[in-house]
Amino acid sequence: MAELNLGKGLTAGKVASNVQKKLTRAQEKVLQKLGKADETKDAAFEEWVINFNKQYAEGSKLQRDLRAYLEAVRAMHESSKNLQACLGDMYEAEWYGKNEVDSILEDCDVLWTDYHQKLVDHALISMDTYLGQFPDIKARIAKRDRKLVDYDSARHSYAATHKTKKKDGGIKITKPSTLLERATPGWAQGILSAHNLAQTSLSKSQAEEELERAQKVFEEINLDLQEELPSLWNSRVGFYVSTFQSLAGFEEKFHKEISRLDQDLHDVLETLENTETT
Repeated sequence: MAELNLGKGLTAGKVASNVQKKLTRAQEKVLQKLGKADETKDAAFEEWVINFNKQYAEGSKLQRDLRAYLEAVRAMHESSKNLQACLGDMYEAEWYGKNEVDSILEDCDVLWTDYHQKLVDHALISMDTYLGQFPDIKARIAKRDRKLVDYDSARHSYAATHKTKKKDGGIKITKPSTLLERATPGWAQGILSAHNLAQTSLSKSQAEEELERAQKVFEEINLDLQEELPSLWNSRVGFYVSTFQSLAGFEEKFHKEISRLDQDLHDVLETLENTETT
């Protein structure tokens, strides 16, 4: 008989398996919080996670402030452009330096546009790329936490097989999930009951296989994160230095060039005043 398909690639068996995993993890966490089951701890990894969250928060704040700065530059450009357009409109054709003034105003507009674009290309895009790696790592940290709970649960199930024995050599583990089943959505009750019925008896070899599988899955993702998190944490120094050096360099160049144009405009206006006075 074909397995019931619930849409989006889901089958009754897969749904039952997912529900069972969630219930088993919830049960394991409750037992750990009550002190009924030991919990695997990794102080060094927890410190890396703290650093990761701090780095993500700092980077997100820098991104927000950088966007606000860029918006301020854009607004200042618009204000400067409007003010200079006013000067250009008022500057009469027969006045001294009319062509020079028009050229200066045009160059000012080009400088503002170039300054804003360089900030976007070399700072904002770099910032977005830097932060883009955090969501994936955050998701894998959450997955590691789930796999650690699975590993702890498998350890406890395996340990229980050495304590519970039957005359025929079989080993049975009864999981206290009845109360948790009641919290399962109605549509999944039948599926979960059938799945639990098939899982109520675990042999010693099955418990050992499950422990090995859970340990392997956990250690793979744990090893990757142990390498990535320190590397990511150490990369922040170079990134911050590069970002602020770029900002400082672009700002210095912009103000130097805009200052030169302001001086040129000042000289033209001063000559105009002296000419009209004479």
